[in-house]
Amino acid sequence: MAELELIVQNFRQEMKRGTLVLAVLTRVDEPQYGYTLITELSALGMAVEQNTLYPLMRRLEKQGLLESLWQIEENRPRRYYQISTLGREVRTALVAEWQSLEQTMSKLLGGTL
Repeated sequence: MAELELIVQNFRQEMKRGTLVLAVLTRVDEPQYGYTLITELSALGMAVEQNTLYPLMRRLEKQGLLESLWQIEENRPRRYYQISTLGREVRTALVAEWQSLEQTMSKLLGGTL
């Protein structure tokens, strides 16, 4: 892989990591099973791997932004995650921050690339 491609790939990964929390918080108004969430995010253009998503969801739960519950399906226990009240408040603040950043970046880019 060329040096330019490596640099761009590294920055792309950093940007994705920076937006993943907000992406997850936008998709868990209803209880979501981890695999379903991975599929949904991927279908919307944000591919995420299990070894990235599951630790993130556990961290968000520890921070009080998500709540989880276990359900038995097909004789297997599955953990479902849903946004908490605090998570909704944090999401609202992050959306406002995202919109502000988007406006700033649009100005910096002059509206075109």
